[in-house]
Amino acid sequence: MLVDAGFSFRELTKRLLAIGEEPEKLDGVLISHEHSDHIKGLPQIAKRLHCPIYITARTAQAIDWGAAECGAVGARLETFQAGETLRIADLDIDSFTIPHDAVDPVAFAVRCQGLKASLVTDLGYLTESVKYKIRGSDLLMLESNHDLDMLKVGPHPWFVKQRVMSRVGHLSNHAVSDFLETDFPSGCRWLVLAHLSESNNHPEVARLFAGAALRKSAAATQLVVAGQHHSTEVFEL
Repeated sequence: MLVDAGFSFRELTKRLLAIGEEPEKLDGVLISHEHSDHIKGLPQIAKRLHCPIYITARTAQAIDWGAAECGAVGARLETFQAGETLRIADLDIDSFTIPHDAVDPVAFAVRCQGLKASLVTDLGYLTESVKYKIRGSDLLMLESNHDLDMLKVGPHPWFVKQRVMSRVGHLSNHAVSDFLETDFPSGCRWLVLAHLSESNNHPEVARLFAGAALRKSAAATQLVVAGQHHSTEVFEL
């Protein structure tokens, strides 16, 4: 399964092959929301691979699918409602609503053989329902988008800064730190910080905040900071 398709089809293919996975063997693609940094390669996936695309109906309607031959008519769309659990091969995939300025944004918790991996990015704050959904995760990929001080003096217009800091924007390092100190799932083996802004954050700043919080909570968790220009290690649970 591929979660989101924010890179070009060429780059997605390159990264899949680098970990020994062939794009043609994908069992499906899960889409969280319609923003371009999550669906850039999706029309070409629909055109070339013809694998099922799991997506909410409202999100599918919000996407510009491009030419008719690679549009929603030709795509194998499997629509679901936010909150629904999907059964795909041997995976149980819980979808759940997140607060973000998209038409119907969701995150996912994937369960298989007693293990759980949750993937949660693009949300303005951690709701109680989100915290509940990610409990028991063995691996949690969580957004740590921006540093508040860097954002305030950064290059973006003020209205963009307001959007990022809003309750339908993105999680800050500070918000992630607070969560790790108080509500972090016990027993989580891996924490992957993701969706870092290149202009309003720095990997080592995000690592500093999260690492300090994990030490305070005494969590025996391995911390990884994901970058946009290289792949992380492969996690084996």
